[in-house]
Amino acid sequence: MLKTKYKSLLIIIICTIICSIQIISAQQLPLQGTIIMVDAGHGGRDSGTYYGEILEKNLNLEISKKLEEELIQQGAIVYMTRKRDIDLSSIYDSEKKRGDLYRRLLLIKEKNCDLYISIHINWYDDSNLKGAEVLYNPINKDNKVLATSIMKRFRKNLSSNRNIKTTDLYMYRNITTPGVLIECGYLSNSTERKLLQEKDYQQFLAKNITKGIIDYLKKEKRIKNII
Repeated sequence: MLKTKYKSLLIIIICTIICSIQIISAQQLPLQGTIIMVDAGHGGRDSGTYYGEILEKNLNLEISKKLEEELIQQGAIVYMTRKRDIDLSSIYDSEKKRGDLYRRLLLIKEKNCDLYISIHINWYDDSNLKGAEVLYNPINKDNKVLATSIMKRFRKNLSSNRNIKTTDLYMYRNITTPGVLIECGYLSNSTERKLLQEKDYQQFLAKNITKGIIDYLKKEKRIKNII
């Protein structure tokens, strides 16, 4: 009889410990269960912007992979539009670029994502221009909130003096899922060109994008305040 009581007590203690661990894990993972599509811009035949042999498509992919890691660490379920150097167009597409973009937005819809993040690199004729910035389409009211949250992190931690902007590009005006286009810096600026190739800086970008997403979800009251 006494042994039975001890066994019951032991079971209760074990269950309590397991529940405590689950609660702590949930509190430490603010993106738990959030489905996010990370879209590495360009790829395959489409290099995006470039400087000599430095191609935007490659930088986009490296930053996107690091962003995937950061988001998963915070509990998110992450999908990638591409994990290697390809574009998503079909052999049947008469307009390859449009076909590529169309299949990216289809993926976002098919995976029933809570939000998406498109990663790109900027270029401008004035080589003095620099700074990461965020663009959004007003098709979804949450897009501006998300853009503002990420941009605040860029301004605070990356010393960017850019502002959020609207975009009417095909992909972003045709998807109602909350999401933004992030220009991670200017390949035309010599300082940022060097930084964008450094793995530590790519990781730093990914961390700040992740923090911006968490800030956004807090504002939307989809997660509790977590330090």
